[in-house]
Amino acid sequence: MNSRLISIVRKEFIQIFRDPRTLMLILVMPIIQLFLLGYAATTDVRNVPIAVWDQSRSPESRALLDAFRAADYFNFAYEVYSEAEIQTLIEQGDVRGALVIPPDYSLKLLEGNGQVSMILDGSDATVGSTALAAARLIGQSHSIKVLSEQAARQGRGAGVQPPLEVRTQVWYNPDLRSAYFMIPGVIGMVLYAIMAMLTATAVVRERERGTIEQLIVTPIRSWELIIGKVTPYVILGFFDLFEVLLIGHYWFGVPIRSNLFLVAATAGLLLLSSLGIGLFASTIANTQQEALLTVFVTILPGVFISGFLFPLEAMPRFLQIVSYAIPLRYYLVIVRSLLLKGVGFAALQTEIISLAIFGLVIMTLASLRFRKRLD
Repeated sequence: MNSRLISIVRKEFIQIFRDPRTLMLILVMPIIQLFLLGYAATTDVRNVPIAVWDQSRSPESRALLDAFRAADYFNFAYEVYSEAEIQTLIEQGDVRGALVIPPDYSLKLLEGNGQVSMILDGSDATVGSTALAAARLIGQSHSIKVLSEQAARQGRGAGVQPPLEVRTQVWYNPDLRSAYFMIPGVIGMVLYAIMAMLTATAVVRERERGTIEQLIVTPIRSWELIIGKVTPYVILGFFDLFEVLLIGHYWFGVPIRSNLFLVAATAGLLLLSSLGIGLFASTIANTQQEALLTVFVTILPGVFISGFLFPLEAMPRFLQIVSYAIPLRYYLVIVRSLLLKGVGFAALQTEIISLAIFGLVIMTLASLRFRKRLD
């Protein structure tokens, strides 16, 4: 190896070690990806929150509930006393389903034709299909156990007909079509990722070309410059929103069951967050490449732990807690509920308020830093 090549290699290493952002990207990002893919990239759904409406309140119904608890697939989050309560909890996203045990469950079980109902939220096809299979499996397993106990008490062999049947109902997406889950998520990713990257690179591009200094010496105020820079991306963002909605609805058959104004208004809140992230990244970076890398660092967790690809219920508790700091998490709940469930503001007020607060905070911080950078 000649001396010139050694000098180039040495120079490149010096530049890498002098740039903490590049060094962090090289050393830390693989570790982050490892943990995100290791923990978040899983469809092994556990502890799905469901409601329980036990109208029997008998030893037999308690035994059935114990069987569901022991399977570790479901978490009995709420005890309800009407179908209206079940609908409210599912619409608000507090539970993913409900187990309904009828009043005559104990008597019917002794007669050999006991039936219970499992209502599931089909807006998340991954969780819904897993919970559907788990509910049927638990029902069959418990049925065999009950049949064996009855046969033992009567001193005979086990019968052929199982004494228990779990009847499942899937709301909002009866066929559990994955398009109903993914296409609303695509809306969120377009508004969150693409808009943030475009905003960050657009501002830095002005700085690279030297035109930002020309704008500064003009009578344009800093807030006017900020609004002028982000307005085109707001318009493009809404164009992308309606483009995906139209294609998703007419080509893939994804329903639009809520008010379009509410769909657009909540999309505007996500745009506030994504444009704020892009603007903030532009104040940190000096080149378009640095801006893209900075935005990418914020986007990567959003892909894996926001519920876009993998269900949050399948992730460890600490990743679920981290996901509360990602605005895309709230928007995915909002857009999927609006399109598939047809709910209103009341059912989603927690997510909408959280998304609004995040957007206002990040945009305010980005604007203040951008103005200071101009000064």
